[in-house]
Order: sequence, then C-alpha cells, then structure tokens
Amino acid sequence: MDTRTGLPTVGMVGGGQLARMTHQAAIALGQSLRVLATSPDDGAALVAADVRLGSHLDLDALRSFAEGCDVVTFDHEHVPGDFIRTLAAEGVTLYPSADALHFAQNKRAMRVRLGELGAPMPRWTPVDSPEDLKAFGDEVGWPVIGKAVTGGYDGKGVWVLHSPEDARALLDGGVDLMAEEKVDLDRELAVQVARSPFGQVAAYPVVETVQQDGICVEVLAPAPDLPEQQAAEIQELGIRIATELGVVGMLAVELFVDKQGRVSVNELAMRPHNSGHWTIEGARTSQFEQHVRAVLDYPMGDTSMSAPVVVMANVLGGPDGGMAIDERVHHLFAAEPGVKVHLYGKQTRPGRKIGHVTALGVDLGDTRRRAARAAHWLTYGSEPSAESGEGTA
Repeated sequence: MDTRTGLPTVGMVGGGQLARMTHQAAIALGQSLRVLATSPDDGAALVAADVRLGSHLDLDALRSFAEGCDVVTFDHEHVPGDFIRTLAAEGVTLYPSADALHFAQNKRAMRVRLGELGAPMPRWTPVDSPEDLKAFGDEVGWPVIGKAVTGGYDGKGVWVLHSPEDARALLDGGVDLMAEEKVDLDRELAVQVARSPFGQVAAYPVVETVQQDGICVEVLAPAPDLPEQQAAEIQELGIRIATELGVVGMLAVELFVDKQGRVSVNELAMRPHNSGHWTIEGARTSQFEQHVRAVLDYPMGDTSMSAPVVVMANVLGGPDGGMAIDERVHHLFAAEPGVKVHLYGKQTRPGRKIGHVTALGVDLGDTRRRAARAAHWLTYGSEPSAESGEGTA
C-alpha cells in the first residue's frame, strides 16, 4: 500500500512496452506501479518512478521486488512457475497464478487442456523422433508446423517442416518439439478477455490480426465481415477459457480461420497483448487499465468501441540512417493529425517493434490507409510507394 495515497501498489515483472503502457494507464487510477526491469534503459524504466533492477530468473530479486506490493503481475510469460508458487506460498498475491500461466508458457499443456475443454484446435502431436513426425505428417498432410513447446514468441520457435528429417536437427539441438497440422489459413483473429478474482469477466470485440513473417503488423477492429453470431461465439470461447483456466487479468486468445470459415485456437497470452493496443484510443477502457482493474479485483470497465472502425499498425525499426525519428514524428503530425502515435522508448533496429499508431474512423479502407501510411512514415521517413501497396489498403 502506498502510504502517501492510501492506494494499492501493483508490481509488474518486466520493463518492456507492455509495462510502460500499463504504467500510463495506472497513473489515471492513482496507482503506484512498481516495475522490475533488467536495465534502466528498458521502456518502462524510462518513465516509471518506482523501478527495481533485477532478473525475473532470480528468486531473491523477485522476493525483494514483491515486498510491499499488494499484487504482482507480469508483462511476459517467462517467470519460472516454481518461483511464482514459492512467492505465493510466502504470502505474495500474484496474477495470473502459476497454475494458470503454465498454459501460456507450455504449448503442449495448453493443447491438452484445451482439448479437455472441447475448444477447437488444429490437430497436433508431441514429437520425440523423426518417426513421430513422419506418422503425423502422413496422417494430416505435409508440410506441418513444428513448435517449440516453451519459449517461442513473435514467430520464434516456429518452423514449417516438410519432411521427417527436418525434425532431426531441432531434436538434436535440444528443442522440446511438437507438431501441428498446417491450417489452410484464410485470416487470423484475436479476442481479449479480462477476468477478476471475483469472477467478473469482460470481452472486447473480436479483431483481425494481419501477420508478416510471424509478426503482427496490423490489427483491424472489429474484425471485418465477421458474422455477429460467430463473433459472439468467439467471445464466449474466450470467456470460457479464461474461467476454466482460472486466469486473472487479461487473456488474449489468438485464432486461425481456415478457408471454410472454421475457427481454431492458435495461442494464449495472459497479459496485455499486441492485438489489444488499439483499445487505448479505440475502446472506452483500454486493455492496460482493464488489466490493472482485474488484478486489483476492481469492477471491469466498459469494452465498447469509441469509433465504428479502429486500426492499429505496428511501427518497426527501419534502415539505419536517414531522417531522425523526432523529425519523422514532426512531419507525421502535420500530415495525419488524427493518428495517435505510441513510441516505446526503444533504440531503433531494423525490424524491431518500436511503437504503434492508431487511427479511428468510419470507413475501413480509409482508416486502414491512414494507419499504414503513418506506420510506414515512422519506419522509413517517407511516403509509401504505390508499388508497395502500403498505406493504400
């Protein structure tokens, strides 16, 4: 408890952009967000007043960080479950719990549990040998998708496997491997759900996520051309998963839609998520405020949209050199005054996610064009070319 304000102290393990934006949302609630960062240059460490330096892989650092926090939460899934259980046994309140977070940390455990719940999924199998992969590929068809059971994110730890021999190098390298059938993909969707310890839930509109090279580059809210009944069913699926897994805080359910319109669960994330960044301007309650409300067991906020159409585009680091980022922001504000810019305080590297932009509107094509144009300008310092198609969607 913050003795100056009489308000609770929320600790967030991890100092990246999710903690940075959670801190911004917590300010309006009068919260004292404490951040455990690995470096003073981490995005959240640059803006939060209460920053502790330490590793999420150091139990003593976690103990020291948690002292005085009313609740501890996470901006990533990489804190060892044994550490979370130890802290909980010592009286620390942590959300999500180790038991819930396990299903976001371990893809095999997630598949088993979702199967028990009857959730739609691609067919999958553990892979301990090339022979296991051959039997699976012959059954579901080649190629198949190989996934590291733990540690993968943003396309890392995911491989397209065309033959049993493709598994050998991964297995010899110590990868705990599983395989999934390759979905005949039409598009990808996501739904975000918040749940409190009391059990109150709130679901956001279903969105479409646009991927390039395994990285989400654009989010369209609400998902275009999605039948109302199917959208409601997806929201209900997200609520059921959050409830059955005992999630407290934000849950993002990433989904595949195949060419026949069938939906299946791809991944789970138990924290604020890139697919929900649009909510900062695009919803009455942002995912970051909602996460703080949820872990403090406050009543959930209104999830309705603040405009008919919202488009979020990620800003990636561009080639070195050229126009400085500050100059790019200056020119962008003159060209697109209605677009909101969020930069994460990261050093720019080609392909690195350094921020996002959000555009609100009525027409999807126009709103998407403005968001894409803004993101391209911040990345390259120039207008998108007609040949690239960027900024003209």
